Amino acid sequence: MPTGNTEPKRLILKVSGELFSTNESHISFEKYNEVAGRLIGIVESTGIQLAMVVGGGNIFRGRERSHEVDSAEADSMGMLATVINGVALREALVRQGAEDTRLMTAFHLPDFAEPYIRLKARHHLNNHRMVILAGGLGKPNFSTDSAVAQYAHELKCSMVLKASTVDGVYDKDPKTNKDAVKLGRITFQEALERHLMVMDSTAFAMCMLSEIPIFIFNIHDLERIPDIVRGDFSFGSLICSK
Repeated sequence: MPTGNTEPKRLILKVSGELFSTNESHISFEKYNEVAGRLIGIVESTGIQLAMVVGGGNIFRGRERSHEVDSAEADSMGMLATVINGVALREALVRQGAEDTRLMTAFHLPDFAEPYIRLKARHHLNNHRMVILAGGLGKPNFSTDSAVAQYAHELKCSMVLKASTVDGVYDKDPKTNKDAVKLGRITFQEALERHLMVMDSTAFAMCMLSEIPIFIFNIHDLERIPDIVRGDFSFGSLICSK
C-alpha cells in the first residue's frame, strides 16, 4: 500500500480523449501540444517511466452508439478513434523533443504504430521512452479502463492514474448531489461493498487482483503528477489493498 514516502517509478496514465477537444472542435492540435508539453515536463522533472492509454471519446464513443449499429462494430470504430489521438499525441511529443516516444497498438497497423508486445513495451520503458498505448485491448466489449488495468499488470506498473472529470471518488454522484462526500483513501473491498463507481467493473476487478493501486484525480490537475510521485495523494482518491 502506498504511503507518503512511496515514489512510484513506472506509472500508467489513462489519458481521456476529452483532453484533446475544445467547445469548438473535437480535435484541437493546440490541446495535443499542451498535453505533450506537460507530459514532457513531468517525465523530465521526476524521472518516471510513463505509459499512457489514450481514449477516443472526443471523436467517437462506441458504447454510446451501440443502439444504432452493431456493438462490436461500434467498439471497433471507438478503438480506431483512440489511434487517431495516439498518432496526434505522439507527433506532438516528438516535435517537442521526446523523439523516442513509441505508439503501440493491440492490433496491427504497421504503417502507423508498433504492434504491442509486452516485453518490447517494457524495453521501451526501461530505456525511458514514453509509450502510448492506443486501440484499447484490440477487442470489442472492453473499455479503455480495462485496457489500462491489463497493461498496468503486464508492464509491471506501480500505480494506475486515472484522470477524471471529478477530483476523486465520492460516496454518491457529486454532479447531482451537493452533499456528496469525497473519499480520500479507500480499499478495493470497501469500494466493492459500497458499490462505488470507481471505474469499469472489469477493470476494477483486474486492479484488485493484481493489487495495483488506483489514484483518481481531476483531469485538469495533470501537471500535479510530480506531487503523486512525491507521495501526495491529497487532491484525489487513492484505492489500494489495505
